[in-house]
Amino acid sequence: MVIGCSRYRVTVAVTAFLGATLPAPALAQQVLASNLADLSLEELTNIEITSVSKHAERLSDASASVFVITAEDIRRSGATSLTEALRLAPNLQVAQVNASGYAISARGFNNTSANKLLVLIDGRSVYSPLFAGVFWDVQNVMLEDVERIEVISGPGGTLWGTNAVNGVINVITRSTQDTQGALAAAGRGSRESDAALRYGGTMGTDGSYRVYGTYLDRGHTSTANGSEVNDAWHNGQVGFRADWNRPGDQFTALANAYRGQLSQPEPGELVITFEPAPALGNVTTSGENLTARWSHTLQSGGNFSAQTYYDRTERTVPPLFSESLDIFDLQLQHSLQPLGIHTPVWGAQFRYDMDHTTNSDRVALLPASVNQKWASLFGQDEVALSKDLRATLGIRVERNDYTGYEFLPSARLAWKFTSDNLLWTAASRTVRAPSRLDRDTFAPGKPPFVLAGGRDLRSEVANVYEVGFRGQLAARFSCSITAFHADYDFLRTEALTPSRTAVVFSNDMQGRTSGVETWGTYQAASFWRLSAGFTRLSENLHLKPGGVDTQAPLAEGLDPAQSWMLRSSLDLPYQSELDAMARHVSALSNPSVPAYLALDLRAAWKPNKQLELSISGQNLFGSGHGEFTSVLTRSEFGPSVFFKILGEFR
Repeated sequence: MVIGCSRYRVTVAVTAFLGATLPAPALAQQVLASNLADLSLEELTNIEITSVSKHAERLSDASASVFVITAEDIRRSGATSLTEALRLAPNLQVAQVNASGYAISARGFNNTSANKLLVLIDGRSVYSPLFAGVFWDVQNVMLEDVERIEVISGPGGTLWGTNAVNGVINVITRSTQDTQGALAAAGRGSRESDAALRYGGTMGTDGSYRVYGTYLDRGHTSTANGSEVNDAWHNGQVGFRADWNRPGDQFTALANAYRGQLSQPEPGELVITFEPAPALGNVTTSGENLTARWSHTLQSGGNFSAQTYYDRTERTVPPLFSESLDIFDLQLQHSLQPLGIHTPVWGAQFRYDMDHTTNSDRVALLPASVNQKWASLFGQDEVALSKDLRATLGIRVERNDYTGYEFLPSARLAWKFTSDNLLWTAASRTVRAPSRLDRDTFAPGKPPFVLAGGRDLRSEVANVYEVGFRGQLAARFSCSITAFHADYDFLRTEALTPSRTAVVFSNDMQGRTSGVETWGTYQAASFWRLSAGFTRLSENLHLKPGGVDTQAPLAEGLDPAQSWMLRSSLDLPYQSELDAMARHVSALSNPSVPAYLALDLRAAWKPNKQLELSISGQNLFGSGHGEFTSVLTRSEFGPSVFFKILGEFR
């Protein structure tokens, strides 16, 4: 957490140190069993996804801006963490802040405390009620077990609820039927080392399981002048998954537990200009979660599913505060069989959390302990207007303890004008509900440098309009392009109280964003695939009449105006591979971060079916670059190398 003060301004941001995912469809199983270079582009576009409509549908039929990161994409990228794997999605902004910290968003509003992106791991939301964002340093999935990552840029509030404003990331791991036997992986590089173990077996005639453990160790980074940044990161995680499949029924149980430690770099999580900086200690993190999911095929032809999970997290940030959070969540969904031209689905969700903080004399959440609940109902109907034209109408009604009832409607229209090409358009309303940080923060000081949460703060609102195309324009070329425009209102700012004795959070800013995002894949040869992506973003934030927070609109300077990437995947003789990715991100203006171009390379060799040896190089252009924050504290990421050995035995 950073709190900085000027004459009439107190700013609060949760940084990465504050300490800053359905059974696999049959076609997806075929993808996992094969090298992607051996699959046609048509087969790739027919991969089934679930995040857009909450039921299985072909990627080529999805009326949304969605990009799928496959298991093969992750393996061939050489990514060592979930956050690094997300760089493969051209519709995301991913900026590394330091060893463990990342700023990740879609369509703008990026920050280490970005709060308009919903992230799920095997159906479990990892959104934190503390600041309505994600602690990326504890989202450590075993990448070898990931089946796919579905990345939606744009609103998803109707199906997923508040805070799915600018995008949804859905991480889906593989069924235990596909992870039988043993796997061991170990890697070491110039910046980090890691290890992973997994074993899978069967339980009777219809069940299977796996257990796993991972460990990672990242060393300190450095600034442009060579000064060491005290930001080392260590994390260990264990877990299991079990699946039972019987005619008409599927049941899954998952559990994970982790422990981590992060060094806390200067100036720390808290900066108050009229006080000396506090002595810093290491941030410690821990957590456990358990998820159970049941899916039942009804005799009528529909489907009923139920999911529940318990998630406990603990975080200590000395000398500022500590937090323990317990979350209970229950979700029900009923997909009806088609009724004439209608295919309806409806569901309900209830979420309850118990949040307790230990405060300090520098920052506090008042009250220290809060129990909160969220309840929602949603319904959606897909209407076949003709053979090639369908409309999707939906609405979610959600209630939270801070702002009461919120209404999240959406409407989509899709025209499949040929078997391989889809035109679609959509209009949606979504909101970002206040967090504990917005409502309950108190930072003492000398007036007017007292910060108090905004008790009257309302939800931020976005009205979003999109039009897109997805198709296969030639036997060897497929692409997707989306243009979007969003109008935002009631964005969070700061204001002085009438007595001018404190600063409070308010809703005094409006804004709009517009842009385009596009990507495509070209099969140059049976052994060579090229992929590219490009995004362009325009933002305009401005204060409403009476607003005094002149610094708030400058947040648009945290987002690059454009970015592009180019990937090459080449299969070579003798069971070897060569992969490359070049990525360019334009400059940031507030604070100033120069544009950069990075090149990543990976070479791999499989001497047999069980063993893979690889070497990866990152940031191979130039001496190094920064990606976020000011020059005085910005970590620079220069060339690095990583060696990995992976063995899988069935």
